[in-house]
Amino acid sequence: MNSGNDTCKPRFFRDKKSYVLCLALFIAVMCPMVVFGAEAEAPKPALYATFWSLVPPLVAIVLALISKEVYSSLAIGLIFGGMLASGFNFEGTMKAVFEQGMVSVLSSSYNVGILIFLVILGMVVALMNKTGGSDAFGKWASKRIKTRVGAQLTSILLGCLIFIDDYFNCLTVGSVMRPITDKHQVSRAKLAYLIDATAAPVCIISPISSWAAAVTGFVDGEDGFGLFVKAIPFNYYALLTIVMMLVITFWKFDFGPMKIHEENAMKGDLFTTGEEKFEELDRGGHKDGKLVDMLFPIISLIVCCVVGMLYTGGIFSGASVVEAFSNCDASVGLSMGSSIALIITLIFYISRRSLKFTECMECLPAGFKAMVPAILILTFAWSLKAITDVLGAKQFVAAMMEHSAAGMQILLPAIIFVVAVCLAFSTGTSWGTFGILIPIVVAVFAGKDQQMMIISISSCMAGAVCGDHCSPISDTTIMASAGAQSNHINHVNTQLPYAMLVAAVSFVSYIIAAFVRNVVISLIIAVALMVGVLFIIKKVTSKQDSKQGVANAA
Repeated sequence: MNSGNDTCKPRFFRDKKSYVLCLALFIAVMCPMVVFGAEAEAPKPALYATFWSLVPPLVAIVLALISKEVYSSLAIGLIFGGMLASGFNFEGTMKAVFEQGMVSVLSSSYNVGILIFLVILGMVVALMNKTGGSDAFGKWASKRIKTRVGAQLTSILLGCLIFIDDYFNCLTVGSVMRPITDKHQVSRAKLAYLIDATAAPVCIISPISSWAAAVTGFVDGEDGFGLFVKAIPFNYYALLTIVMMLVITFWKFDFGPMKIHEENAMKGDLFTTGEEKFEELDRGGHKDGKLVDMLFPIISLIVCCVVGMLYTGGIFSGASVVEAFSNCDASVGLSMGSSIALIITLIFYISRRSLKFTECMECLPAGFKAMVPAILILTFAWSLKAITDVLGAKQFVAAMMEHSAAGMQILLPAIIFVVAVCLAFSTGTSWGTFGILIPIVVAVFAGKDQQMMIISISSCMAGAVCGDHCSPISDTTIMASAGAQSNHINHVNTQLPYAMLVAAVSFVSYIIAAFVRNVVISLIIAVALMVGVLFIIKKVTSKQDSKQGVANAA
């Protein structure tokens, strides 16, 4: 990342039309509510657990997509949420934004643990780059990975192998693969998509992960882990996302905004929009860097973080590996593990004389600085989520689901999928969506229809991952952008058509699964639908390219 004035100046402020448009939209949404808030004696109870609880994140998302600038969009959404929570009282708004929002989330031990992990990972990456380890790995890999397809497949494979935790996945895969994908002219937006698509979608189908532990904890009165394992073959969004990545990679085609980014990347422009503020950490490394300078820190991180998570789950107190992962505290485990890995890496570099002690210490604030944009976005996103909790978003969705469940049980998996997508997209959290919807599903089907309960729980998990995958305020999406060092809004814009396509096929697949109720047959149909739709899109895009080529020739 570059701290220069030119690269850090948001695109938003260079585009006056977008700025005016966003302000106009914000005012238009706010004005009717000002009147409402002024007239109501108790505005907060009137708005609690209503549709308005979902409006602040929606405002932030719409502004971000229009303006292409995420910081101010999240800030406006947060302030608007504070206004709704306080009844448009100035003092109450300030308390809501800071006390119930930013201060609350930054005083959360879980969130602080994630930030510590993020900062330490930035430091490790800075150290690797300083030693020349990243360049050495790039040179080594370039001799073995000869094509763009190979570079993308390696990114997918590495993402699938690091299935323990999505945060760890995003940042580790990005650090390792950036030099290789850059060499083969894969756009940063495409790399961010590959990272994001192998983070949460892979973790949610892995029994040994922090996500399995989260889901298991939300299933009361049932064998949570057993239900999770049985639900994996029905998790169509996660499985079809992997299918889609492989198909578009092997077939060598893209569509939507991603196509533009990939075409520009093959011309030498990896960013398309010129947002190259992440490049600083990739420069200035020692020319005599060795491959071990890259591999040792990565292996240390993996081992230490896994051990850290197992430790918090009670592995050394007699718990099994599965039990330890089910009971682990990912935040504490990752922060402890990464801290130990950082110390080991420092000792390793200094003892090998890869870096001097002073050079190592210079890398630490540089690595911290590199993660500041991601930390800022995460803080705003978490604060916005806290405001939606104050407004009763969970209660609103839960009540809506309970009222709609009766008489529509055969369509309930598809309905749950859509609701989970919308909720996770609006709030930026998949785990929160699990916590809202899974207990409702269990209550509806427990002791009545076990197979339908499994399909519905799976649709809930799939929808939550899908919404989280699409949302610009999702912490996983933010981490993927940071890992790929891609402009965040570029990542969201290019990923959205891909995610929505898989979501549409998944929706149809859940309707089919509810009727068929056979694991194998339903999965085969879902995969066939996905491949068929991609085949049609490839044919259409090929025809469009041919027509464009003829037009250009004429």
